[in-house]
Amino acid sequence: MSGGAGSHLTAPYLTAEHAAFRDVVRSELASAVLPCADRWERQGRITRKGWLDLAKRGLLSIGHCGEDFVRSAIFLEELGCTGYTGVRASIAAHAYMALSYVELFGTAEQRFSYLPAARRGMRIGALAISEAGAGSDLRHICTTAEEAKDGSYRLNGEKCYVVNGSRADFFIVLARTRAIPVGKALSGASILIVDSGNDGVKRSPQPMAGWQGADICQVEFTGVVVAPDRLLGRRDQALLQVMKALDFERLVAGLLAVGGISYCLDLLQAHVGERRIRDAPLSANQIIRQQIADFCSDFEMLRHYAYHAAWLHSCGRLDSRTASILKLKATELAVVVAEKCVQYCGARGYLRDSAAYRLYRDAVGGTIAGGASELLREIIYQCE
Repeated sequence: MSGGAGSHLTAPYLTAEHAAFRDVVRSELASAVLPCADRWERQGRITRKGWLDLAKRGLLSIGHCGEDFVRSAIFLEELGCTGYTGVRASIAAHAYMALSYVELFGTAEQRFSYLPAARRGMRIGALAISEAGAGSDLRHICTTAEEAKDGSYRLNGEKCYVVNGSRADFFIVLARTRAIPVGKALSGASILIVDSGNDGVKRSPQPMAGWQGADICQVEFTGVVVAPDRLLGRRDQALLQVMKALDFERLVAGLLAVGGISYCLDLLQAHVGERRIRDAPLSANQIIRQQIADFCSDFEMLRHYAYHAAWLHSCGRLDSRTASILKLKATELAVVVAEKCVQYCGARGYLRDSAAYRLYRDAVGGTIAGGASELLREIIYQCE
């Protein structure tokens, strides 16, 4: 595993205990993820045994808020440092993104019903938010949840790009619960917990160019009966819920991307030191050295900003602008560094099974998932 292109991070909110925790996380990921990651990528998903092993090592139950989130930030960065974007997306989508909705908005009964089993790796969660015509712009969602006389909901619609889609035991679903004109933001929308075993749930693989281990699917809901006690938070209030959850999702995505950049920089530096052109390593070229120095400089500043954002969240002060800046800059730097890694590796870097190609292929997806870069720039501008 990558040692990090700047593993000695100094900040007032990082202690010797955090450094020791980082060492433990690296060791656990080296045992739980790295020996299996290639196989999970080929299979397109993490196995049930893999989930249970991750949980046994305590990697699915690190805190989402308060001081404990700094530990989560360390875990997420180190998870990114494994170099497998699909696998890291699968773990984060379950342990952080799906479960965050239950933690943030769930009742005591809902949290008791879902969180303990999810943290033990026995029930896997997934976000079913995006649709073919409603990705970054969720105003146009068409999935509906009509209330029946008995108070239950009849869910109909189709969700796309669902990470952990084929093996999820429950979905966090965004649906319209009140008829309003399409395009009126998320007024009249609600969030429901939908168990995958309910009648009317159909899942189909949705292969992507990258993120091979993320188990991405299209999920269709046809007349699915959802009990009234599976409504998350207040009905018709999804706008406020999604805004809060998206800030957290972008923080998580940014931290993962920071780890991915670290891994890629280590790979790049090792390669330019080994590959020889005209009997000299690539690192003998001043232009190449200076370009990598620029990457390392950008990375160091970004990494500090990432932990500043994590600290803000731990204090309950994370804002949309900070989360958007982190996600934007981290995912875009990941693409630039991965592209240069392929370029310097030459034809070997363009082999389908090369680490360099995998990193580039996967990095592109990071600038789209959780809000495309163009949307984030609009958010940043409007939050000035």
